[in-house]
Amino acid sequence: MLAREPSLPPPPEISVEKEKRPHGNESYLALVWRRLRRSWTGMAGLILVVLLVLMAVFADFFAPMDPKVTDVGFAPPQMMSFHDKDGNFVFQPRVYALADSAELDPVTFQPVVGPDYDNPRLLGFFVKGADYRLLGLIPANRHFFASTDGQPVHFLGTDKFGRDVLARAIYGSRISLMIALTVVFIVTVIGTTVGMVSGYFGGTFDVWVQRFVELVLAFPQLPLYLALTSLVPVTAPTNVFLAFVIIIMSALGWAQMSREVRGKTLALARIDYVRAAMAVGATDRRIIMQHIFPNVMSHVIVAVTLAIPSVVLLESFLGFLGFAVKPPLISWGLMLQDTATYSVIGTYPWILAPVGFVLVTVFAFNALGDGLRDAVDPY
Repeated sequence: MLAREPSLPPPPEISVEKEKRPHGNESYLALVWRRLRRSWTGMAGLILVVLLVLMAVFADFFAPMDPKVTDVGFAPPQMMSFHDKDGNFVFQPRVYALADSAELDPVTFQPVVGPDYDNPRLLGFFVKGADYRLLGLIPANRHFFASTDGQPVHFLGTDKFGRDVLARAIYGSRISLMIALTVVFIVTVIGTTVGMVSGYFGGTFDVWVQRFVELVLAFPQLPLYLALTSLVPVTAPTNVFLAFVIIIMSALGWAQMSREVRGKTLALARIDYVRAAMAVGATDRRIIMQHIFPNVMSHVIVAVTLAIPSVVLLESFLGFLGFAVKPPLISWGLMLQDTATYSVIGTYPWILAPVGFVLVTVFAFNALGDGLRDAVDPY
C-alpha cells in the first residue's frame, strides 16, 4: 500500500498591481507644463514675464508717484533706511530727502547737499498718493509702495526735468511691451499664414513666394527703419507716429517667421496622415488648419517668446535715436535719450536705470523661450 504524500498548502495568490501611471492620460499641454516646471530658468523667466505684464497693466498702482510731476532737476536716488537720525533701528522704512546746508564747497562754491535727518519721509504699502484711474476706468489713489504723507520719493533719482525715473520706467513698460507684443502678433499671423500656405501648395506658387521673402530679407533693416520713420512729419500726432513704427517693424519682420514655418510645413505635408486626408478628399483649408497648423504651433510659440526680446531691443535703440516714440508718451528707449553724452552719464549715472528694465525683460523672455523650446520638443 502506497503512502499518501502529504498535501501541500495551496500557493499564495500573487496579486499583480497595475503600474501606476499618474501622467498616463495627460494632455499635450499638461506634459509641456510638467516639463517646463523642471527647468528653473524657464520658470524664472515665466515668473518675471508675469510680473512685467502686471507692472505694465497696473503701472498707475505700482508707480510711487506721477511720472509727469517735475522737480528741481537731476537728483540722486534716495536710499531706503531702517535707522533714525541717531542710528537706532526702526521697523518702518524711511528715506531722507536732500537739503542744502549752510556750508559751501571750497572748490565749486556750491551749497553742500546732505540728507535732512530732521524730516524723514516714512514709507508704507498701499498708501494714498496721486489720483489715477485703474485700467482707465476705476478712480483710485492707492499706490503699492510710496511715502505715507504723499511727499515725493525718488528711489531711482530724477531726470533733467526733475521727473521720477522709477515712475517713468514703470509707465514706459506699457509702451515698450505694447509695441513688442503688437509687432510680434502681426509678424506671427502673417509669417505663419504665408509659411504654411507656401509650404503646403509648393510648386510655382512656393517658388514665387520664396523669392519675395528673400527680397524682404535682403533689405538692410536698420537703415530702412531710419529712412522710413524719417518720412513721418515731426508735427504728426503721437498715435500716428507710433502706428507707423509698428507697421514698419511688422512689415520687415514677418519674412523670417514665414521661412521657418515653411520648413516645418514641407516636412509635415509628406506625413502619412496628411496624405490620407488628401486621399479621402479633405479640403486644403481643412488640412492646413486641422493637421498642419496644430503641429507648427509648438515652434511658433517658442519663436514668439524669442522674438519679443529682439523687438524690445530694437524699440529701445530706435527710441534712443528718437525714431520710435514721441512725447508725451513714455518708453524705455525715449528715456535713454538723456544718456547721449558721456558727461551726463558720468555725472548722473542713475539715468541708466531703464537699461536694467530692458535687460530684465530680455532675460525673462529668453529664459522662457529656452524653457519652452525644451518642453515642447521631446527630442
